[in-house]
Amino acid sequence: MKKKFALLLCCGFLALSSQAQNFGGGVILGFSTSQVGGDNLAGFNKAGLLIGAYGNKSISELLSFQMEMTFIQKGSNNPKMNNVEHVNSGVPDISSSYFEIPLLLQYQQSEVLKIEGGILSALLIDGFYNDINGKLGNVNSPFIKYDFGILLGIDYKYSENISLNTRLSNSILPIGAEDYDGVNSYNSSRKGKYNSVLSFAIHYHL
Repeated sequence: MKKKFALLLCCGFLALSSQAQNFGGGVILGFSTSQVGGDNLAGFNKAGLLIGAYGNKSISELLSFQMEMTFIQKGSNNPKMNNVEHVNSGVPDISSSYFEIPLLLQYQQSEVLKIEGGILSALLIDGFYNDINGKLGNVNSPFIKYDFGILLGIDYKYSENISLNTRLSNSILPIGAEDYDGVNSYNSSRKGKYNSVLSFAIHYHL
């Protein structure tokens, strides 16, 4: 809880700083749906929280740069875990949360629509496997401390202060600790595990 509170303070500081420096800025509130490629599960079945703040700066009439600081929950969900009959044959879920910094270049497609793309870096706050009995392997984290990825999205201006954002991001490096030591307990393909996230958020411009 203390870590999450500290992250929220950092996000608020970013928004205030951006205003003080003549940058645009605001707050972000939404949710994520995610999966982990390579964990033998499929589908954006894991729902999570997305909250943070951003600052942006116009580069030209059509281009702008945006930096964000967000708390986001990722992972995967095995629907069979909700069915006691399939517990023994199910693959463990993945639950993770990150402090994430996306860097975006936005193109003004029209008066109300922006197309955006960029890169992200993230610091792992917590990550673990879990099954119907709860958390697995709670001694050492099965995931590396960092996540690096690329993202694409669209931003629709709903009103003067509110925009609706949809974004797809994907890791470019494996996220599992075992992906680097050849063990790969939950990855039969041995190609590594990668976060894939589809997010939906409201951006409120301050």
